[in-house]
Amino acid sequence: MIAPDLAVPIPDEIRSVHFIGIGGSGISGLARMFLQAGIPVSGSDRAESQNTRDLAALGAGVHIGHDAANLGDVDAVVYTGAIWPENPEYLAAKERGITLLHRSQALKHLIDGRRLVSVAGAHGKTTSTGMIVTALSELGADPSFVNGGVIQQFGASSRAGEDDLFVVEADESDGTFLIYDTSVALITNVDADHLDHYGSHEAFDDAFVRFADAAREAVVISADDAGARRVGARLAHPHVVTFGESEGADLRVVDIDTHGPVSFALESAGERAEVQLSVPGRHNAINAAGAVAVLVALDHRLPDAARAVEAFGGTVRRFELHGAEHGVRVYDDYAHHPTEVAAALAGARSVVGEGRIIALHQPHTYSRTQLLAGEFARVLEEHADHSVVLDVYGAREDPIPGVTGHLVEEAFEDPAAVSYEPDWQRAAERAAEVARDGDFIITLGCGDVYRIIPQVLDALRRGE
Repeated sequence: MIAPDLAVPIPDEIRSVHFIGIGGSGISGLARMFLQAGIPVSGSDRAESQNTRDLAALGAGVHIGHDAANLGDVDAVVYTGAIWPENPEYLAAKERGITLLHRSQALKHLIDGRRLVSVAGAHGKTTSTGMIVTALSELGADPSFVNGGVIQQFGASSRAGEDDLFVVEADESDGTFLIYDTSVALITNVDADHLDHYGSHEAFDDAFVRFADAAREAVVISADDAGARRVGARLAHPHVVTFGESEGADLRVVDIDTHGPVSFALESAGERAEVQLSVPGRHNAINAAGAVAVLVALDHRLPDAARAVEAFGGTVRRFELHGAEHGVRVYDDYAHHPTEVAAALAGARSVVGEGRIIALHQPHTYSRTQLLAGEFARVLEEHADHSVVLDVYGAREDPIPGVTGHLVEEAFEDPAAVSYEPDWQRAAERAAEVARDGDFIITLGCGDVYRIIPQVLDALRRGE
């Protein structure tokens, strides 16, 4: 993993730019924004994907495989912490004196002084960002945005708008969310994660305090999450708005109905607005409340904001239906932390009816699996009827001896409720064996677990 060097000056002008790992969910959106700005873009990734194909169709020079020759004569190279220090393009850029920008610095260059809404938190960022952007569009605005996932209404994870507003999913994982000049900050939760970067829960909280207090206009923060309450109690900001189910919330969520797509009401200062979303899950009612609170902070009326957020149709890889065979529906979700997994499975439970839920879980990173294997097991056992656990998706990390998906399996209290299957074909067949008419199979993880879905559908089709 490469730590961002935020001391590197961000150029006033970038004439051409190369993206290492251009197919990534976040960095591909940045590349698209540079293309929309008329700046020549090239990039590389280790494998072809829909993102690389889409960017090539838009005019980017996309290379499959990393090679120093891919850089050409660009004057800036953008990287993420997910690449290795030995990456040949990164090393060549350093040797040639080409400006190396972390993805957060490239995003800051794009924002360029606009009125910024930054969405931060361990969970719910992508959905909340999508809700804000969709609602702003419904209200007649045309914001720019960069999100961590594709927003259904726009078919993209980023877009250059005509308005002064810019909405971003701000990444707290490496502290880079602190470099933005934020106008309205939304904190969905402060559930400690990424302690490999921060070192302690206290340092994680400290970063959120700095992020919130630096907001120019307003801070919108969860009233339900324990970590957010800790951070909120320390804020010196003059305009803090809380949201959630807690009695003391400034924007309170009440009367939640999770049977099917979630419905609820929002109450604030004597006003009440009814909301009906098209996505399921109690967590999405809370996400929507945060989005509405942001819209109110941007001077929209509560009834208008509540109506506008109803237009949100979801984001790719968030409870996304991929197909059905023999009455078994197969979904995919990006959830990769126990809190997210619990929320995703609870959302699935609210719409599966009499059916059962079979979870196909891919642990993400060795360090997180080593630390949270027991918590993953508890959540999977509580919320799914059967779980199939794959091996760890290492991402930027080297393997840790003894850390595999077996750690999650052996932490289950009921061995019959889980299968550890490192072989993907066998894992797909096991999920299909367990499933019956009316059930959901749901893949869980932010790695490449979604790639198993064709094998699952094929196994279901063959009756295996």
